[in-house]
This record gives sequence, structure tokens and C-alpha cells, in this order.
Amino acid sequence: MNTEDSKRAVKVGLFVFIGLAILVTGIFVLGGQQKRFVRTIQVQAVFNDVGGLQTGNNVWFSGVKIGTVKRLRFRGTSQVEVTMNIEEKAQAYIRKDATAVISSDGFIGNKLVEIVGGNPRTAQVEDGDQLRSQEELSTDAIMETLQQNNRNLLKVTTDFKSIMDKISRGKGMAGAMLTDTVLGDNFKGMLANLQATSANASRVSNSLSAFANKMNDPSSLTTRLVTDTTIFHNLRQTSVQFRQAAAQANQITVQAAQATNDIKAATAKLNDRDNAVGLLLNDKSVNADIKSTLRNLNTSTQKLDENMEALQHNFLLRGFFRKREKERAKQAAQAKELEPQGDSTARK
Repeated sequence: MNTEDSKRAVKVGLFVFIGLAILVTGIFVLGGQQKRFVRTIQVQAVFNDVGGLQTGNNVWFSGVKIGTVKRLRFRGTSQVEVTMNIEEKAQAYIRKDATAVISSDGFIGNKLVEIVGGNPRTAQVEDGDQLRSQEELSTDAIMETLQQNNRNLLKVTTDFKSIMDKISRGKGMAGAMLTDTVLGDNFKGMLANLQATSANASRVSNSLSAFANKMNDPSSLTTRLVTDTTIFHNLRQTSVQFRQAAAQANQITVQAAQATNDIKAATAKLNDRDNAVGLLLNDKSVNADIKSTLRNLNTSTQKLDENMEALQHNFLLRGFFRKREKERAKQAAQAKELEPQGDSTARK
């Protein structure tokens, strides 16, 4: 083999080695991007519209790439099942109740799947689990919303222009207030009255505040009534005594009414002739008989005195009366003898 052939062989070998090196490097790079050389688990999510998502697109969690889209396949009539390869080291942070959302890398970048949410107290995701899905707001929907907002803004601007035109021509309350001087003066007067009312309300509020401060003064009667238990106890006792006095007064009133009824009943009986007192008070014939009886008794008494006088002068009974007079005189003398002794005993 000559020198030229040797050089050519070395060059070919070098190019082959460089190509193999580039191929191996590309394989490792692409494998690293596709997560081909790391341990992964597979999870699924079902979407109604994937919006251009392709196999190999990234899967993110909290802004970090944790896997790639492995497979897209139809499910049912119109849904799409997305199978994702997730790194095992990210498995501990993803929960079973997490949600898969189709998003994009920037405003017009490639589509990707973003895993969000999840309760920390829920178990971590496992191989073969299916996550909940949430539809992404598409660009068409965003543009439709913007167009609707533009139409609403145009309508609001048109209405505002119409209102300002009416106000400038003096129509409506606002236009009248701006163009009519009388109405403007009335409005100013109303504002002045409102200011005066506000000032009065402020003064009343200050008065109430001052009154409340006085009420909160520990030396005031109101505070003492509220806080001093002794005064409150005395007031309760006074109230009880008032109630007792009222009850006694009520009882006295009842007794007085009963006494009045008894007096009325007695008066009625006195006016009735069925009893002796009523008969004496109301029957004139009985009164006349009583008077006649009294006159007869007086007459009989006088005659009895005369008869007794006559009996004293009678010689048959004269000794009896003289004997009784002597006994009376003797008793009177004995009483006089006993009087000095009684006086001396009283002095001692």
C-alpha cells in the first residue's frame, strides 16, 4: 500500500470516527431530551382537544421539565388519550388529584402538558394512573373574547357619546343642572343644607360622645348604679319594700272597702224595722210608748220615795231605820280613823 492510499484510509477512518462520535452524541442528546435513559413511570390524561400536541412534547411541573409525551391515541368518539413518561424522581411531588393542562411554550411556542395542583395530603401518583384534565383556552377563544370586548367597548363609547351630547344640549337632569342657572342655584342651596345638616349631625355626635364620657365617669351616679353592687342591692331592697308597702296599702284598701260595706249593711239594718234598734229609731209609736214608760217610771219613783219617807216616820219601822243610821255613822267613823294611818304610810 502506497502513501496516498494510507492517507486516504486515515482520512476515511477519521471521518467515520467523527461521524460515529456525532451519531452517538446525538443519540445521547436526543435520548436525554426524550428522557430515554432515565427511569420513568407512565400516566395518562384524556382531553377533548389537544390543540396540536405531538409525541415528544415536554411535560412540565411547576415550571420544570419532568417528562415527555409518549403517545397520542383516540378514545371514544372524539376524545384523545395522552400518555406521558414522568421521571421517577418527580413522582414524589405529583399527587393523584393533580390536573393536567395543555399549554404552550410562550405565546406561539410548541404545545406542552403542564401538571398543576394536588393536595399534599393525597397519595403520590403511581404508574398507570389517570390524571384529571383541564381544557386550555385556545387562541381562537381568546381572539373571540377580545373581539367581544372590542364590540362592548365600542357600544359603551357610543352610549357615552350619546349621553354627553344630550347633556351638552341640556337634556336630562344632568344637562338641566349644567345649563339651568335656577336649578344650579337650587342644587347649591341643597348642598348648603346638607352641609348644615352634616354639621348638626357632627355636633350631635360630639354631644353624644361627651355624654357617653360622662356616663363612663367612675364618679357618676349612672356608673355607680351599674358597677356598685351595694347600691344595686339597696335599690333591690327598696323596690321590695315598695312592693310590700303597695301590697299592705292594697290590703288596707280592701279592709276599708269591707268596713264600708259593713257600715252600709249596719246602716241598712238600722233603717229596717225588723230589729229592735231599727224599730226604736224609725217607729214613732214605739218612741211614744218608751217616753210614756219613762214618765211612768219617774212617777213611780217619786211615789216610791214618798212611800219610803212615810215608812221612815212610821212607828213600826222607825227603829229599823234608826239602827241602820247608827251603823252607817259607825262605819264612817271607822273610815276616818283609818285615814291618817294611810297618809303616813304613803309618806314613808
